[in-house]
Amino acid sequence: MNPLEPVNPLNPARYNEPMSCLFCRIIAGEIPATKVFEDDRLVAFNDINPQAPMHVLVVPRLHVATLNDLESQHDGLVGAMVRTASTIAAERGYRESGFRTVFNCNADAGQAVFHLHLHVLGGRKMAWPPG
Repeated sequence: MNPLEPVNPLNPARYNEPMSCLFCRIIAGEIPATKVFEDDRLVAFNDINPQAPMHVLVVPRLHVATLNDLESQHDGLVGAMVRTASTIAAERGYRESGFRTVFNCNADAGQAVFHLHLHVLGGRKMAWPPG
């Protein structure tokens, strides 16, 4: 199985197996990544295909496939993801000029890895609407 291949959410064998997940394997140290933050709940690393001078992914250690799979017990986790994104952007000098955070949910929205993650982009003028 190619860990870089997009996950098909209609194939439950891949959708629900965390260790077939690219981000789970990065978190486990099986696949290298340039990590910029780690704590007991989150890992953040530079995107391998950056769309801006700063393009970081904030990823929970807990495998949650999409925003649709979140439950009320995940509220603190999502809040920590957003706060971590803001801290990373500030540390990189984008607090004042601005940055964008993006959650993609499912394939039509651009989600290619079915493990919840928050994109943090900065360092260029962003267009609206996106994509």
